[in-house]
Amino acid sequence: MAPTLEDLITRRFQDVTVSSDGISTIEFLEAAEGVVKLFDILDAAAFYPVKSDMTTNITKIKTKYDSDPRAYDTLQKIVLAEAETKDRTATQGLLWLKRGLELTAMALKRNLDNNEEELSVSFTKAYDNTLKQFHNFFVKKAFSLAMLACPDRKSFYLKISGGKEDSNLHLLEWVNSLQDILNQLNIFYTQGSYDKGL
Repeated sequence: MAPTLEDLITRRFQDVTVSSDGISTIEFLEAAEGVVKLFDILDAAAFYPVKSDMTTNITKIKTKYDSDPRAYDTLQKIVLAEAETKDRTATQGLLWLKRGLELTAMALKRNLDNNEEELSVSFTKAYDNTLKQFHNFFVKKAFSLAMLACPDRKSFYLKISGGKEDSNLHLLEWVNSLQDILNQLNIFYTQGSYDKGL
């Protein structure tokens, strides 16, 4: 039997530590890698650009973290430190990772809430509300074409669950926890205008 999403995820978003200092960098990155693994399970070319972008941005943040794990133990500390410099590579990486995760969270939540809706519709609607505004004409067209190769709903849920009946509840908990973290990051970025010029 092929591994399910739960088999591959090393850390769930609901297990990411959030303290008064912010969101644990390493735990958040481990959880974000679970989203990349979700796309691996689907084995769908439709998601390659999103997966590739997420992987690149995880690497940018991890590189910053690795340069001083104690100083950069939270995502907020990374952004605050980079705000004082010209090099905002990790801040930009987090911004784009956040956007890709927002696409995923919104699409999966929509699909879980609408039992009859195909995955391609959920991802297209989520794209319209998240990433589309930041993309040029060619990227928008490429995304639209990629959705034609999106797996059907039944195949998707069978692949990520391995047929377990309670897997949708676990997926919903995972998505809701991801959205909670994204909401905190959105407030932080907005209050500090950390997305300006990126």
